[in-house]
Amino acid sequence: MGERKGQNFYYPPDFDYKKHKSLNRYHGTHALRERAKKISQGILVIRFEMPFNIWCLGCNNHVGMGVRYNAEKKKIGMYYTTPLYEFRMKCHLCDNYFVIRTDPKNFDYELVEGCSRQEKRFEPSEIDQVDTADSSFSQKLAADAMFKTEHQEDVRNFCHQ
Repeated sequence: MGERKGQNFYYPPDFDYKKHKSLNRYHGTHALRERAKKISQGILVIRFEMPFNIWCLGCNNHVGMGVRYNAEKKKIGMYYTTPLYEFRMKCHLCDNYFVIRTDPKNFDYELVEGCSRQEKRFEPSEIDQVDTADSSFSQKLAADAMFKTEHQEDVRNFCHQ
């Protein structure tokens, strides 16, 4: 069955490989079909998943992390050798458009227009989460073997409580 995939194409009688090079070019289509409608402008339609919670500024509704959109992806520049992309998508609740750019310098996304980030800040002690050890303590654990063996019992006792 697998071998049929490469051979199961109809080649019209007037198809000339030297002239057309491929069936897509002969038919005047692109391999990505509707997703490449604006490829001449440098825009490709992709499936984009919202990386965090946002507020839509058009309808003031919450858009949750993980909601997927058909977004127009456009290359807008370079950060050293990493390409910068801009994603433009329409809110599913109103007629507003979101514009989000990649930010490789800060390993994040930049919200350009149409939305604002939902900030969730909290203290670990408020949600009964154990505070993380300070960096000087963990550096000392990694560097000093005696310090590590002295505090190993404390860590074991804490974990078994």
